[in-house]
Order: sequence, then structure tokens, then C-alpha cells
Amino acid sequence: MINYNVDSDGIATITWDMPGRTMNVLNEGSMTAYAEALEKALKDEKVKGIILTSGKDTFIAGADLDMLLNVDTSDAAKLMDQFSRLQKMFRRQETGGKPMVAAINGTALGGGFEICLACHYRVAAANPKAKIGQPEVKIGLLPGGGGTQRIPRLIGVMNAAPILLEGKDLPVETAKGMGLIHEVVPADQLLAKAKEWLMAPAKEQVVPEYAGKGAKAIDGRAVQPWDRKGFKVPGFPGGQVWGPVGVQTFIGGNAMIAAKTLGVYPAPKAIMSCVYEGLLLPFDTALKVETRYFVSLLRDPVAKSMIRTLFFGLQEANKLVRRPKGVAKQEYKKIGVLGAGLMGAGIATVSVQAGLEIVLVDRDQASADKGKAHIADELGKAVKRGRLAKEKAEALLAKVTATPDFGALKGCDLVVEAVFENRDVKAEATKKAEAVLAADAIFASNTSTLPITGLAEASSRPANFIGLHFFSPVEKMPLVEIIVGKKTSPETLARAMDFVQKIRKTPIVVNDSRGFFTSRVCGAFISEGHRLLKEGVPAPMIENCARMAGMPVGPLALNDEVAIDLSWKIMDQTRRDAEAAGQKYEGSGTEDILELMVKKLERFGRKNGKGFYEYPADGKKRLWPELAKHFPADPKLLYGEGEEKLAKETEIKKRLLYVQAVDTARCLEANVLTAPQDGDVGSIMGLGFAPQTGGAISLIDQVGIKKFVAECDAFAKKYGSQFEVPKLLRDMAAKGQSFYGQHTAQAA
Repeated sequence: MINYNVDSDGIATITWDMPGRTMNVLNEGSMTAYAEALEKALKDEKVKGIILTSGKDTFIAGADLDMLLNVDTSDAAKLMDQFSRLQKMFRRQETGGKPMVAAINGTALGGGFEICLACHYRVAAANPKAKIGQPEVKIGLLPGGGGTQRIPRLIGVMNAAPILLEGKDLPVETAKGMGLIHEVVPADQLLAKAKEWLMAPAKEQVVPEYAGKGAKAIDGRAVQPWDRKGFKVPGFPGGQVWGPVGVQTFIGGNAMIAAKTLGVYPAPKAIMSCVYEGLLLPFDTALKVETRYFVSLLRDPVAKSMIRTLFFGLQEANKLVRRPKGVAKQEYKKIGVLGAGLMGAGIATVSVQAGLEIVLVDRDQASADKGKAHIADELGKAVKRGRLAKEKAEALLAKVTATPDFGALKGCDLVVEAVFENRDVKAEATKKAEAVLAADAIFASNTSTLPITGLAEASSRPANFIGLHFFSPVEKMPLVEIIVGKKTSPETLARAMDFVQKIRKTPIVVNDSRGFFTSRVCGAFISEGHRLLKEGVPAPMIENCARMAGMPVGPLALNDEVAIDLSWKIMDQTRRDAEAAGQKYEGSGTEDILELMVKKLERFGRKNGKGFYEYPADGKKRLWPELAKHFPADPKLLYGEGEEKLAKETEIKKRLLYVQAVDTARCLEANVLTAPQDGDVGSIMGLGFAPQTGGAISLIDQVGIKKFVAECDAFAKKYGSQFEVPKLLRDMAAKGQSFYGQHTAQAA
């Protein structure tokens, strides 16, 4: 686990190399073993210096998140003691009197970089794939191994902010330029350079704080900047954190955090407080402050929910853990895309970026060429940003054939249909494509709502028919919802998952139903926004409450983005399908809003520049001023203030989240979703559902199922059947169960 060696020059090399893992992590076992090796080196009089390095391709990936997910958070004092040991260990290595070098051969993140910061010198291999950073904020935590204290003391608060508050990863050259790494050298020279620094003559100096009773002189290189007499925090005149510059820095920083997070995420605020308070204190006291904030975040359900979904859930999805067993992996070379509009062109773009040959088909050459121009534009953006060489972009674009000829699809391993959301149009495209495809080729529909089983009726081989629901804009949205029809074969599902992995998207698998999972939950969110508008809630209040609840945009803005006329068409198609089947159409109660906006006002959303918002060419979008005339606001909500209005805001935030969570639970009960984690990953990655909750299912667990059911029952009586909970939740509440008490995340 931890290899220890001392050479003839008295240089000890401590190498992290945890067996059975592809990456080193900080956990109880590895830290105990490391502490023993460290103490051995510090106490050995023959050892003159210490090199810390890794036996794997990466350095240390950070803390073992499985350990953090499953740690008992009931005893705060015990947690303080547990995580203080890490701080003491790092402090021991930097105050032990012997110089230490971190020889960073690969990625060092989180605690993996904090152990480097506690070394006196940091030299990194010139590895373009290696990343340096503190990503803890992305999972609701803060750096708990001294990162909030050492980084600002090294490079100043302003430079530290994006690393700590945004979790930005840095290439090693960038980290060197910022002062976090001292040297970047060729990989084959890494250990030699580390030893060279340790062996160079060093001026001795006295550091009374750490030299013992006799103030014994120690190697001057073995002293960190913040332990030197007269140290001043960079960026503040005279090092005065409490001076005018410091006050402005932290006031401005808090304002930026409030604007970006709207108070939803506790971690950024805790990080800023931790940095401010710590810089006013002696270093060892500052580390105790950091540990207190770390423990407080770890005990908050936000962190565990985010770890479970945004690490383990995503990891499982990207590793294709739900892929049917026994099916050979599909290697893709050539695919077809039907429809060269924004969606089809987006699918073609991400596919060609993955190295695939593309046949892009549309009704005429001009339409197909327009789609190829979109691909060229996206590749051009990558070139301008330095992410793609011009020659490579040209080679990729040459892989795209734009044509109206379905015959060009011959030889495609898979065809993705992204034509107009109309059953007849899709059926025609299916038949034309299958006429030239090989018998084993897959046909996938990018429908957002139409049941796959019904669309497969147009196919001569329904076992090879599947749904691949992409999200717009395809180039940016990470999720693909894979929909399994009644006749879809396990082989087709497995091969479809291979395609999604090939184009570097995250898949979730759902069973067939109208709207599947994401579209129906998205519709529930939008419809609740419509209901609030009809109830007299001012449109700005609806939108702001949604964002304050953690949603990226409000329901009215989202409806504009997906197109109001599309919502109307989906509603109309659903109504007609129900009538054709002799069934009663169960409406949402907001059809009148769609009729008004689409049929009477011709406000289709962003697509025609007119929706709930207006989109001036010379400025930012803004809510349509005339909206209040069609939906008069309740004066109490428009002009009121105080506790009554605050209570209403709290209720609105809950309604907008709960209505999505209830529908997600219905999807689980109906076996549309087959695992709670798919609901969490899908809701965050596909819908932007409040990430601080860990997803729509995790929200129910956070609230507590019994309490959630009771609150939804109250909402149902007051606002409608959209809040009626499924039997699944009622039974779980009666038994005192929780989703993740039954379905625990697996370790990496």
C-alpha cells in the first residue's frame, strides 16, 4: 500500500501504491500506513530528506468518497477527532524538521493535492492529462486537509477563489504559473529533480516554534512560508486581511457567491467563511476552523446526497452497470442521422467528434447542408478555444456526408431519427431507412414523448428499435435517456448503450411510456409554473423561487426554451391518442394557457422570439410586460412583504420541487425507472433538478418520506391531484423506510 525505501544518500522515498485500485485514495487504511512510513522517515537520523510520490499513473485522486458516504455523522465530536488526525498528520510532515518534496507524476485532486501542499517543494511531471485542484465544492464539501488555508497563503485569496469556490481543475503548467507548483519537468526526470532539490546545500535557520526547547537549528528548506517569522498573506497591503482591501475582497466575494448560488449551496459560503476566519488566526488554529466547517458540511444531508448521485451514480451510469450481460461490445464506425435541424446536427456533431463517419439526411440538399454547416461551426469553436487542431477539425468534417438520399445510409451500424415530432413523419423515415440498412443495424428514435412501442409498429424489425432521447443543446447536455420498447431486444439495448458511451454521454435506461421519465417530469415542472401563474402569483416570483430552490431556470423560461408550441403539440397528440383509444383524456388543467399563447397570441417561445419572455436583439431576455394583463397578479404577492410573503415563497419553492419528485416516484412505481439512482442522475443531468438535493428521489429521502407524504397530501387538497403520492411512497412511509436505506451506492 505504502512502499518505503532509503537510498545511500539518505533520501527516503515514500510511494503510494494501493493494491487492487487503479487510483490511490485517502482512507483509513492508506492514511494509517502513510503515517507510519512518515514517522519512520522523520525519526531516522540517517534520512536527510523525503520524496513523496505514486506508483500509479495518477498521484492521489483524493479522499475515498465511499468512506465519506458511509461515515457515521451522528457524533460531531468523534468526527472532529477523526478528521483532525488528517490535519495533524499533514502538519507533522511540514514541521518535522526534514525537507519533503512531492513528486507529482499525475493527477492530484482534493486531499491528494493537499498532501502536496503540506510538502516543502512540489515538482510535477509534464503530463498534459494531469489535473491539479480542489473539487470538493462540487460534491457539497470543502477541502478538509488544509486546502482552504494553504492555498490562499500561497497565492492570495483572489487567485485561490476559482480553485476553492468553483472546484476548477488546473493543468500542471497553469498550477506552476500560479505558484502552486514549483517545477514542471519531463516525467523521466521527476524523481531525479526531486532528489536534486533535497541534496542541494541549504542555509540553516532557527525556527523556535518547531525546533524544541533548545531552539535547535534545522534545515531552512523544511519550513513552510506561513511558519516563517514575518509571513504576510499575499494580496493584502502589509498582510492585513482585516484592512480596506481585505474587507472589499470578502464583501465582494460574498456578494458574488450569493448571486451565483442564491443561498442554495452551503459549501461555497462555508469555504469563504473558512478562508476569512482562518486568515485572521494562527495557522494551527485556522486548521481547526477548517475542520469544524468540514464536519458541519459532512453532517449536512446535502453533501452525502451529492456524493451519492454526482459521483457514484454518475460513475455507475458511465460504466454501463445496467448493460445486459453476455452481449459483445459494439464497435461503431458509421452512423446515420435523419433530420439535420438543431437536434439532428447536434447528434451528428458529438458523433463525429467521437471519430465516427456520419451520414446526415434531410428532405433536400439545402437542409442537409445547413446541418453540416452547424457541425462545421461547432468544430470551428473548438479550434478557436484551442481544444482542437485546425487540421483535425477539417478531417472530422470530411467524415460527414450531407444528403437527401436515404440510400447513403447503407453500411451504417445505427441510425438515429431526429425528424419532426409527428408519428406519421417518423414512420415514413423509419421505413425509408430500414429499406437500405443491414438486418442487424439499430434504428433509434430521438422522440421526447411518443411511446417507442407505438413508433416501432412502423418497423419491420421492432427488436432492433429503441429510443435515444437527447437533450438540447446536444453538444452541452450530458444525458441520453435510452427507452426500451416492449419488443426491444436486450442485444439492442446493450449496443445502444455502447453508442452512448462512445460519444461520451451519460446514459440512463427507462422502460417505455408516454413522456418516458425526463419529459413527463419536465412537463410537471412547467405545468406547475402555469398553475402558479393562473393562481395570481407574479411571473417574476415564480421564476425567482424556482432558481432559489436550485433549478437553473424557472418553469416559464424553460417552456420558452423547449418551445411553447411543442408543449401544445404534445398535449394535442396525447389528447388525440386517448380519444382514438376510447380513453378519457386526463389533462393538466393548464391547456388553456397553451391555447392562449400558441393559438391566439402566436407566442411560441425563444424560437420565434416571443414567449413568456421577449428576446430583444440588443439586450438580455426579459419577461413579457403584457403577461400581467393576461394573468393578473395577486396584489398581496405583488406588493406585500414580511412573513406572509416569505411563507408563500417557501411554499412555491417546495411545490416546484415536490411536483417533480412525486412524478419521479410514480415512474419508479410504474417500472418506467428501474432504480432510484437513475431517477436522481436523470433528474440532475437531464433536467437540471436542484443538484443540492442529490436528485428528485434523494430529495424525498432528505425531507423524510413520512413528512414528504404529509406535505404532498396537504398540497393535493389545496392545489390538485398533481401532488397525489403513489402507493409506493405511502407504503414506505408506513414502514419507516427510505430509498437509500434499501438501495445503497456501490463503492468505486
